[in-house]
Amino acid sequence: MTLRRYSSRFRAGFAFAVSIAIPALCTAQRGPQPDPTKAAPPSVYSNPRSGPDDPRIGLKPGLFDAGEAIFGLQKIASLQKPPGFAPDPNAPEPAPPPAPPANAPAGGRGGRGPTINTGTVNSDLAFIGNHLFVGNYYGINFYDIDNPAKIKLGTSLVCPGGQGDVSVYGHLLFMSAEAMNGRIDCGTQGIPVPAEAAPPEPPAAPPAAAPGTPEAAAAAGRGGRRPAPPSPDRFRGVRIFDISDMANPKQVAAVQSCRGSHTHSLLVDPKDKDNVYIYISGTGQVRQAEELAGCSGGDPKANPETALFRIDIIKVPLAHPELAKIVSSPRIFTDTQTGDADGLWKGGTHGEGTQSTSTTNQCHDITIYSAIGLAAGACSGNGILLDISDPINPKRIDAVSDPNYAYWHSATFSNDGSKVLYTDEWGGGSQPRCRATDPMHWGADAIFTLSNRKLTLASYYKMPAPQTDLENCVAHNGSLVPIPGRDVFVQAWYQGGVSMMDFTDPTHPFEIAYFDRGPLDAVKHGTGGFWSAYWYNGYIYGSEISRGVDVFRLSPSKFLTQEEIDASNQVHLDILNVQSQPKIVWPQNLIVGKAYVAQLERSGALAAARIASLKAAIAKVEKPGASRKDSADLQAMSDTLDKDAAKAKSATDAGRMRALAAILKQR
Repeated sequence: MTLRRYSSRFRAGFAFAVSIAIPALCTAQRGPQPDPTKAAPPSVYSNPRSGPDDPRIGLKPGLFDAGEAIFGLQKIASLQKPPGFAPDPNAPEPAPPPAPPANAPAGGRGGRGPTINTGTVNSDLAFIGNHLFVGNYYGINFYDIDNPAKIKLGTSLVCPGGQGDVSVYGHLLFMSAEAMNGRIDCGTQGIPVPAEAAPPEPPAAPPAAAPGTPEAAAAAGRGGRRPAPPSPDRFRGVRIFDISDMANPKQVAAVQSCRGSHTHSLLVDPKDKDNVYIYISGTGQVRQAEELAGCSGGDPKANPETALFRIDIIKVPLAHPELAKIVSSPRIFTDTQTGDADGLWKGGTHGEGTQSTSTTNQCHDITIYSAIGLAAGACSGNGILLDISDPINPKRIDAVSDPNYAYWHSATFSNDGSKVLYTDEWGGGSQPRCRATDPMHWGADAIFTLSNRKLTLASYYKMPAPQTDLENCVAHNGSLVPIPGRDVFVQAWYQGGVSMMDFTDPTHPFEIAYFDRGPLDAVKHGTGGFWSAYWYNGYIYGSEISRGVDVFRLSPSKFLTQEEIDASNQVHLDILNVQSQPKIVWPQNLIVGKAYVAQLERSGALAAARIASLKAAIAKVEKPGASRKDSADLQAMSDTLDKDAAKAKSATDAGRMRALAAILKQR
């Protein structure tokens, strides 16, 4: 493990090697793909594409000097990746990818042309106090965000091994590792191939196997490659660092797993103060038993011990994190009727005009919402719902599939737990999937209502501005923005930028803010854009794959009032790991109350005269020296609001009226 503070010598060529060694940022589809121009129409609402006057169309290209379009946000800071992670100006130009076959299907990977070097890939984010941790394929960068407008780098921890998903809890920092170059000691030299061992064969396109067959399951486990020679130095799993001294993090544990850790999710059990739990989502090829005892792949019918079709759960004793270990490997995809471990989607298309959906033998991400005792898994071919009342034995209580989804990627609950938003990473993250010819319900968010622990599809949402063939773009990581009385989601779309949308009405989501840049280059392909965009204590932080970190704050618009922004800033989190979703609680004060008034005015739920009297009464109480009569007048309005709520035309407005009434009663 190497530490760098502020700056250091660039390890020549490493960033370049990593950037071209990762053809897709996340697990991508393999084999022939459906033609997106022949997609069947969606069965539910899908938001429309923007018109030709959208300012995001036609932006100037450039790595650091691209044209920008912004609405409803203000960019207050932008910090480039540090040396060792940033592009190496002396690195050779990447070789172009091979030409596609003459019969390559529409929407495939062929014909991408020359590429550009953008250094090592920035990935996910975690927050604690005034610290931001940015994962990267080369390690983790620690930032001081005490003043978000002047974000500054603290420590760079060099530790290659995959996309470097991060979570933090107390003095412990967790990091995922899945790539074959990961070493137990965090070394940058990779795993040397013994002289007597034949080098692994390059990736090939094997003959397609029928979905659900042993051949298909085996191919999914080995990733279409001959396994590399086993090595005692290789690490694939979850690393645990002690960050009591932020300037000198120390690796205290390295928990190996059979498929490595593509992502992980932190579970804090309110009934267990001594431990935390890590749910591992592994998507890589299964390791050989010679490298890690007990590992094997293949079809579960032929090999009941296969490392496919399961997740792994680590128990971390907080007093002794060095004793962390895997304590269970639940088979959450089991058919409840037959007991077959491969009980969910078998892979393939759903019929004419549908997507080719990945086999469900893994989860890409699991979002844990401990406050309601549930987790939502985005598990390649299915979206699933888990009961996590017993942290080491989660139980699947529902599963859904979607003919328009290629690869179920991530999930987010609404704050009240009545909705779940899933994302589809069609194309694996490195492909242009937001072009004018791409369906708006492919590579999109799918919004489900959740009632009686059952999921029902309500709508789709996709960033509406068409992107070019040079811009990788698809739905990716986002978080809730704590606007009281609304469900608002800010989200990264790779080179599609940042899009913030309202899904309060799950049947009609709509965009309310955005930020976008032009392509990385005018003619060359490059994998870039935002990996994650998360709200944290009044600001939105974007992990930009190729450039570094951007910081935004909300700006009032026709879709968002200053009162709503002020109310969102009343929420303060001590820690944020987005896949460990926190319950948002707003204080019962007039700042929040004014946000409800603004929403009732926007919706027309109260007459203009009533809105005016509420605003005037609140303004009187807020003035210095307000009288008891002023407070009594305001309290009297609460009774009327409760009566109005019973007659409101929408449940959303009724909820806002009751919430406002509760605040006024306290005056």
